[in-house]
Amino acid sequence: MDNQTIAVTGSGGFIGFHLSKELLDRGHEVIGIDNFNDYYHPVVKEGRSKILKGFPAFKEYRLDLCDLERLEKVFKENKITRVCNLAAQAGVRYSLTNPHAYERSNVLAFLNILEMVRHHNVPRLVYASSSSVYGGNTKLPFSESDSVNDPLSLYAATKRANELMAHSYTNLYGFQTIGLRFFNAYGPWGRPDAALWLFVENIKSGKKIKVFNHGNMKRDFTFIDDIVNGICSAILTDGLDKTEIINLGNHRSEQLMDMIAIIEKELGIPAEKEMMPMQVGDVPGSLADIEKARKKLGFEPVTSIEKGIPAFIRWYNEHPEITEPVKKDR
Repeated sequence: MDNQTIAVTGSGGFIGFHLSKELLDRGHEVIGIDNFNDYYHPVVKEGRSKILKGFPAFKEYRLDLCDLERLEKVFKENKITRVCNLAAQAGVRYSLTNPHAYERSNVLAFLNILEMVRHHNVPRLVYASSSSVYGGNTKLPFSESDSVNDPLSLYAATKRANELMAHSYTNLYGFQTIGLRFFNAYGPWGRPDAALWLFVENIKSGKKIKVFNHGNMKRDFTFIDDIVNGICSAILTDGLDKTEIINLGNHRSEQLMDMIAIIEKELGIPAEKEMMPMQVGDVPGSLADIEKARKKLGFEPVTSIEKGIPAFIRWYNEHPEITEPVKKDR
């Protein structure tokens, strides 16, 4: 495919940064949009932004997607050929205390993106959904054909809403909408509120780590490079249906205690564990059925947690200018 001009919302975020960098490395132009909010320490997003600004083909706009007038200006100034919407308010726990942040960032902002794609004749919108939409499902692995009518958190409900909104816009206006259900993305430049970052930070600092559901948790941890390869295929691959929902996971369900053991081994420090009950809105296990991703996107994850977790820890240790301010701010 010829070089594209791709708008990436949430370009300062974890997945958005890695996706933007990969698209730039492949020779595409990237229009990065992010509001640089203070959900976590701004030094992390600023560090990612500095790297992206080193690419001549990267253009950054700092704005709130709920600001329709400024968003309209971005689309008028640039001939955008693809949109990848990764901007969202993340986190299950945060939704319990700040629900209105999810209504703005995950619903109204997404509606504005749909309107921009519609009115500026962008042929394809790829957007982030989440494995959380599977909610109370107990059948593993989670398949795209499973019922998703039992969300356990507001975050999950907003992501399911995005899928329904996208489907309706495809039916009404004809452009493609490709929804990707991510499964526990992790890796270098990850989010400071994610379990891996918190575990590494606290173990290195001699603090207790909180282990929920008394360690009886399983997760399909997916390394960021694998996730990004899947997103790139969704953005650039021909032959996809008008509307798609596709899982992007590692297709391996890992025990939480195994993850902690790898961190302990890599750091050479035993973790002091505080066993906790299950969090409200959380689920005990996740596992992605990725047959559809394999067939439609040529997706094949290659990174195990035995390789991926040490890669994150190396990054963490090599970037004290990022990790230390976050730790001091807690």
